[in-house]
Amino acid sequence: MADGGLSKAALRVVAGAATATELTFLYNPTEYTITKGSTWNRPQTKGAKSTGKPEFGGTNPQTVQMEIFFDAWEHNTPSIAADIAVLLDWTKPTSESVSKKKPEPPILSFAWGTNPALSDFRGYLKSVTAKYTLFDDKGQALRATANITLEEVPTQPTKTNPTSGGRSGYRSHLLKDGDSLQSIAYREYGEPNLWRALAIINGIDDPLRLRNGTSLLVPEIVEASRLAER
Repeated sequence: MADGGLSKAALRVVAGAATATELTFLYNPTEYTITKGSTWNRPQTKGAKSTGKPEFGGTNPQTVQMEIFFDAWEHNTPSIAADIAVLLDWTKPTSESVSKKKPEPPILSFAWGTNPALSDFRGYLKSVTAKYTLFDDKGQALRATANITLEEVPTQPTKTNPTSGGRSGYRSHLLKDGDSLQSIAYREYGEPNLWRALAIINGIDDPLRLRNGTSLLVPEIVEASRLAER
């Protein structure tokens, strides 16, 4: 934390051997946008008087967009070009993954104090748009804004042995400290109200008493919505 107890937002590399592993923001963002959606297909029936019922085609990755402000002028620091270069470098595959002939970008998390909205988000840096707005007499950039977009990289659940009691087509989530059914439902579906489906599927009578290390079954959103309406 900075002086006065203010939590500074930061982007951190959580997977992948990147040259830079963290970028702490000089100023916390004033806003950010979370986008989550699904693909729905409507089959067409020739001669039908109305459209067909939508059929679920899959969940799209969550994206997070925000603007980062860089200012070397007010804080008498070196050119902000190095920080922008870190962001640009994170859009590329890591050298290690390229050497293994499996190019992959570094995976990032967004940390900001105890803010729970993005605490479980993991994603790659899909795009960076930097706009430089102030320069010194030698042409060094002193002020800039960078609009960034992160795209979700979901954690793949461990495959379940058919004889272990797992249910086909379900994902799994291992409970850890700070988890609640509402937070899991928000992360999985973008709808915290679907926590009821998780309780029903997993036979949880008291959602306030969850044990760390317990593996929860996570149904697809269509089934979760149906169960939550009971």
